[in-house]
Amino acid sequence: MKEPIRFLIAISFFCLLPCALEAHAPNQSYLFLRVFADSIGGRFEINTDDLNKAMNLKLVRGLSVEDIEPHLQHIQDFYRQHTAFSSIYGDHSVRFEEVNIMATPIGDYVQLSFTLEGISKIPEALNIHYNILFDKDPTHMGLQVIEHYWKAGVLNEEANLTLVFGPNHTDDSLDLSGSSVFRGIMAMIHSGMHHIFIGLDHILFLLALLLPSVVSRSSGNRGLKLVPADQLQAVAFPAFLKPYVEVWIPNERFRTSLIYLIKIVTFFTIAHTITLSLAALKVIMLPSALVESVIALSIALAALNNVYPMLKKGREWLIAFLFGLFHGFGFASVLAEVGLEGDYITWSLLGFNLGVEVGQVIIVSIIFPILFLLRKTTVYKPVLIYGSVFLILVALNWFFDRSLGTDLPLDNIVEKIYARVLKVIF
Repeated sequence: MKEPIRFLIAISFFCLLPCALEAHAPNQSYLFLRVFADSIGGRFEINTDDLNKAMNLKLVRGLSVEDIEPHLQHIQDFYRQHTAFSSIYGDHSVRFEEVNIMATPIGDYVQLSFTLEGISKIPEALNIHYNILFDKDPTHMGLQVIEHYWKAGVLNEEANLTLVFGPNHTDDSLDLSGSSVFRGIMAMIHSGMHHIFIGLDHILFLLALLLPSVVSRSSGNRGLKLVPADQLQAVAFPAFLKPYVEVWIPNERFRTSLIYLIKIVTFFTIAHTITLSLAALKVIMLPSALVESVIALSIALAALNNVYPMLKKGREWLIAFLFGLFHGFGFASVLAEVGLEGDYITWSLLGFNLGVEVGQVIIVSIIFPILFLLRKTTVYKPVLIYGSVFLILVALNWFFDRSLGTDLPLDNIVEKIYARVLKVIF
């Protein structure tokens, strides 16, 4: 293929990139590949209009899988005739598996999942022949994407374009040599950090635990001692809270706050590491709705303990540990979405959990110093009380939405604001 033509195809692709990756683009068909430890699979995707053009079919929009069934064998044979895969280990025939229909604004896409035969070890290069529709439409392009390759650090992505096929470029070689366990671990660390940053419920739980980290209860070692409202310092507390609010004494020593912080974070980490591992290994599985509802409830109870202490002094770590177990199940759902079942699972758990901890440390490192600086100012008590009340309201909103299927507005407002904050930061 001449270089100018190759260049024009590349430029055309990048101009269409946003459309292609989010909703697919017209006049393009796709080859997604998923590379595992000892196998390669993937799927072909093609718009029904292009399929009609290629095979003289009469498929219409709004298809179901049942509508495709009468033509399925013919379509599979068409792909076997117009695509091919080989490596140093020989030719690799396509074994078709399930078929699905994906509806998009530009029409339905037929998705043909497959596994390549004869692969027990991943070759350094995979030779691909792709000649779909080029004879009838010279403007058509075939886009080959690595969707998943753990050792290359690719985890369920649709933006990792590797090859572009066209009428004068139907054969190419996919390089699979640039991979290592280290790259896979680094990708999982990034995934863990990403999840903790976008997981607003996890951040709010940490915030609820951190708010009282720089003060100590006034009750000493004899248990909780609530002080009458008229003896409180001049702070405008809501009327319904006045009988319950205790006096918090700012910690004079940084060490006191640091010990509390380490204890809380350690027990939270131990708890979610246990359940993350158990769930990822499928030892214990819990319904997602239950897990997400309890996570929301954990925020409410942790915040409530700040304004109406339910635990004896020094027992706050119990909240971090008990509900940290459910947060671990929440983290495990992300691993399931990434699709790492059985594939480098030990390294995946290590990397993902390490990423969660790194993200957690970053969040704590931002919040904790601010709270410590504010602890002796008039700002701190309103932050503690009103901040906790706000967390309770948001968490209860989440709890009812997740457990009862309601759609209360408060959490939507908070999530939209947080999304804007993330957009500004990143």
